[in-house]
Amino acid sequence: MKGRWLVASAAGTVAVAASLLCLSGCANLGYYWQSATGHLRILQASRPVQDWLGDEQASQRLKERLQLSQRIRAYASSELHLPDNPSYRRYADLQRSAVIWNVVAAPEFSLELKTWCFPITGCVGYRGYFDEADAKAEAARMRAEGYEASSYPVPAYSTLGWMNWAGGDPLLNTFIHYPEGELARLIFHELAHQVLYARGDTVFNESFATAVERLGVQRWLQEQASPEARADYARYDGRRRAFRALTRATRAQLEAVYDDKASAGEEQLRRRKAQVMAGFRADYHRLRDSWDVEPARLRGYDNWVAGANNASFGAQKAYDELVPGFEALFHSLGGDWDRFYDEARRLAKLPKAERHAYLKDKEKGRA
Repeated sequence: MKGRWLVASAAGTVAVAASLLCLSGCANLGYYWQSATGHLRILQASRPVQDWLGDEQASQRLKERLQLSQRIRAYASSELHLPDNPSYRRYADLQRSAVIWNVVAAPEFSLELKTWCFPITGCVGYRGYFDEADAKAEAARMRAEGYEASSYPVPAYSTLGWMNWAGGDPLLNTFIHYPEGELARLIFHELAHQVLYARGDTVFNESFATAVERLGVQRWLQEQASPEARADYARYDGRRRAFRALTRATRAQLEAVYDDKASAGEEQLRRRKAQVMAGFRADYHRLRDSWDVEPARLRGYDNWVAGANNASFGAQKAYDELVPGFEALFHSLGGDWDRFYDEARRLAKLPKAERHAYLKDKEKGRA
């Protein structure tokens, strides 16, 4: 799983845009400074893919992955009608396993994430750091304030196209060696963030990008991938879908417990919550035992389950809550990517509650 659960993040946008606006006096200047300098270091480390392909010091394995990435990048624009711009045509080796670390937090009896608000991007349900120690310290502060908190590595983020003038978002060592289907998913997801962005609506933005990646990778695998790559992806995605179904069911159980806050006492809520979490972990171990996979390849799942709390469930929810509605919308438009993007942009202009309700109805066939 390699920390792939939450690959996309607008933290880069927050880092650059908010920093430029706030260097003259916004509160918490230190946060904006680490964000801006962190992103600039990534830009400075990146070079055009063609330079890497001609570099005698670069490994053949890396060159093959970069060549694959450029085929995927070209397909994204020609077939999925995603933006054709400088993003993902450069590569940087950061010499670390994640580009940023995100922090999420939620109350003891809720899956609603705490939000942090920034200029331009609005309020988002996470806070990104380019230093892991800073992220862990922020998570600790959240716990001291009574929240359940989680910090996790993120292999990629999007600047929503705002940095294309400077070379765009680069390919990174943190994901370039992903299996073919996973690499395609990630590139499609991040480019989808450049199609639209609804200010202050993480669920809408991430669900849209997740729908684009899922729909896009299906076409890529059918039209471009080898039988081996398709089989590899089918095994990987099968495990992911089973795990997603388990966590979705657990979220529903937790939300049912929390809906009783008005009538149940805190101790009763804690007891019922603990029962749900114990059941979740037991179900996961049964599911894990059914997978014929080397234990080392399941470390990402194991770590997620071991640390699961309201914050991690809430963050996961942002990535799939509206995906079925977006997928239904795409199919209702005959699989026409341009019409799909136009309709998604129209929804982004509606009030938040209205666009969410429309997609929920679309999922159920009522819209």
